[in-house]
Amino acid sequence: MTKVYCYSRCTTCKKALKWLEDHSVEHTVIDIKEDHPDESTLRQLHEKSGLPLKRFFNTSGQLYRSMQLSKKLPEMSEDEMFKLLASDGMLVKRPLLITGETVLTGFKEGEWEEAVAQK
Repeated sequence: MTKVYCYSRCTTCKKALKWLEDHSVEHTVIDIKEDHPDESTLRQLHEKSGLPLKRFFNTSGQLYRSMQLSKKLPEMSEDEMFKLLASDGMLVKRPLLITGETVLTGFKEGEWEEAVAQK
């Protein structure tokens, strides 16, 4: 089953959910603010994704900017980054798509099409 971590007020998440519905992809929506992934889950998702850990950060978010993470991340260890991501769902790039085979951060239609076709 496909899972999608989303934030209800995020326009990109709304587009992604509409895309899933338009393509008849069964999915479960998880509120990233209320039920964000814990450190262990983030580690598993990161490994499965094959993406750089920095791609998991919501770099356009208010919290990211207010914490000045663009300056701090280069100095942080992976363990520190995972702890930080697990501390607040608003730091995590969304939507976060999880299929049986892959994990994607953000919404790029072509990437999502490929990911759901693998199922």
